[in-house]
Amino acid sequence: MQGRLSERFSAPPCLRGWSAEPAAAHRDEGQKYLAAPVFGRPSAAAAGKLAIVAAGPQDAISKAKPIFDVLGERTFEVSEEPQHANLIKLSGNFLIASVIEGLGEVFAVSRKAGLDPKKPFEVFSNSLFNAPVYKTYGQQIIEGKFSPAGFKLPLGLKDIRLMHEAAENLSAPMPFASVIHDHFLSAIANGHGDLDWSALALVAEERARVAGFKSG
Repeated sequence: MQGRLSERFSAPPCLRGWSAEPAAAHRDEGQKYLAAPVFGRPSAAAAGKLAIVAAGPQDAISKAKPIFDVLGERTFEVSEEPQHANLIKLSGNFLIASVIEGLGEVFAVSRKAGLDPKKPFEVFSNSLFNAPVYKTYGQQIIEGKFSPAGFKLPLGLKDIRLMHEAAENLSAPMPFASVIHDHFLSAIANGHGDLDWSALALVAEERARVAGFKSG
């Protein structure tokens, strides 16, 4: 169909292949192809407050803009190369996982020191780290609200693996991605695979051998 639009939310492991082959196939058929992954929890999606990352031909993005305006609070037009949107999506999820890992470690240390983790969380979330990602996931971890899952642990593992493979293909070391990857594996191996990816914090608790967050 002439002028049909298509989007892509996941990507194969090699950066060069992300969206490049589908884009070529659409171009051969006289169609436009763009990538438009999103950031936002299910509640943000329901409220039409997603952050949309769009990449592809400018005329295709312009044609899709009315749809994006309904689905999201803001659309970021980042490149004419669709795979760049995929890279930004994976980079963002890596950063979120890094926040979850950091919060889990700090809370585990606090518990082991006899300090209620609500106290450092209150300090940090109202000063240095007054940002939605810290507040949302910090509160979730503190309350042990890992179910129902908004984004399950295996999906987080998948994105960290893809991010690491992209970096490897680009000869760009990401040592912390390796650590987080292994902690995702540990969480799944310990029976947390059906939980929200914020349950990654349970790994720090289990390794520190402290009682704390509920896994439910």
